[in-house]
Order: sequence, then structure tokens, then C-alpha cells
Amino acid sequence: MTSQQDLLDTLAQVARALGNGHRLALLERLAQGDAAVETLANTTDLTIGNASQHLQHLRRAGLVTAQRSGKQMIYRLTDERIVNLLGLLRQVAETNLAEMERLVSRLFAEDDADGVLEAVSRDELLAGLASGEVTLLDVRPEEEYEAGHLPEAINIPLEQLEDMLGKLPKDREIVAYCRGPYCVLSHEAVQRLRQLGYRVRRFEEGYPEWKAAGLPIA
Repeated sequence: MTSQQDLLDTLAQVARALGNGHRLALLERLAQGDAAVETLANTTDLTIGNASQHLQHLRRAGLVTAQRSGKQMIYRLTDERIVNLLGLLRQVAETNLAEMERLVSRLFAEDDADGVLEAVSRDELLAGLASGEVTLLDVRPEEEYEAGHLPEAINIPLEQLEDMLGKLPKDREIVAYCRGPYCVLSHEAVQRLRQLGYRVRRFEEGYPEWKAAGLPIA
């Protein structure tokens, strides 16, 4: 007979699969779109062997699925709600762990005393887009942008930023975004562009959170 403990032990399989930073990084990358193990390994600075092992843990916990395409195994998230699960995990950690709060502050240490680098909220971004006063800048790699992006966002990967400044307006605010709340690509883009005289801030979330909220994507 199935007991409550059996159910809780099975639920704990998901928790154990999430209990590794590399696996969370793999889930964050898969939230951008499907990817081969080689791409996932490169994005997360893992060897292909280590990435494969972590992906198998995630697969057994029902968090990812895989399908062969030629010689490659293509992985994807099994459920859009996994993005929300990661968001809740992040919120609980930031609220209850002093170390988490300290690390987040260091990651996004603002060097502007006026606080103009403060991140843009979802509601604020929606209002700016509705009024036509904001230009969106997606600084993720091209393949992630092609898999899905915020409507009318301009894609300029961070390493190409200085070479493609002509695509960005100087007469309106720019909001840069990338993979999620802890992605530093948009933060670095903001710092570089501000030094060049652009009015720019970063979106406090990322593409996966926007999509998971049911907002329009392209």
C-alpha cells in the first residue's frame, strides 16, 4: 500500500536533482531553448561527460527530456513550470539566506551613487514598451535569441556590442536583458553602454521569466 512517506520520498527525488549548482545552470540554459549536450557543456563550463551525468540526474527526476537528432542528443525542459520553480527557489534563498543576499549584492554591485542602474521591473518594462519609449536589447548568443525573445528586441551578443552600436538609438532608453536574474551579460552591457553615453538599464528578470508569465514572445 502506498504511504504518504512513499510520496514524499518520490518528491524528494526532484529536490535532490535540484541540489547542485551545475544542474541549476543547465536548467537555466534550457529555459532559453532546446540544446545539444555539447552546447550545454560549453555554456556551463562543464566537460561533455560531466554535463551528460548532470543531465541524466535531471532526466531521472523528470525535469528534462531528451531526443536524438542525428548523432546528437537534444535536451529540453519537460515543463514550463520549472522556470517558476527555479524562481521560487531563488526568492526563498534571497529572503532567508544572508549569504545569498550578500552574493547577489556583490554580483550586481552598483557603482553609480545616483542609483540609475537600478534594474527595470516587469511592470515598468511593459509600460515602457506600451508607450514606445523603450528599446529592448537582447545580449544573449544568437542561437538563444533565435529560439525565442521578447517582441522587437534587438539582438547584439555582448562580445559584438562595440561593433554594432549603430543599431542602438541614443534618443530613447534602452533596456538590456539576458538569461535570467543572475545573468551578468546584461549588467556588463549596461555598464559599457553607459560609458558611451547611452541611457540604458537592465531588466531584472530574463527571457524565461517573461515567457513563463504568459507575456508575448517572438
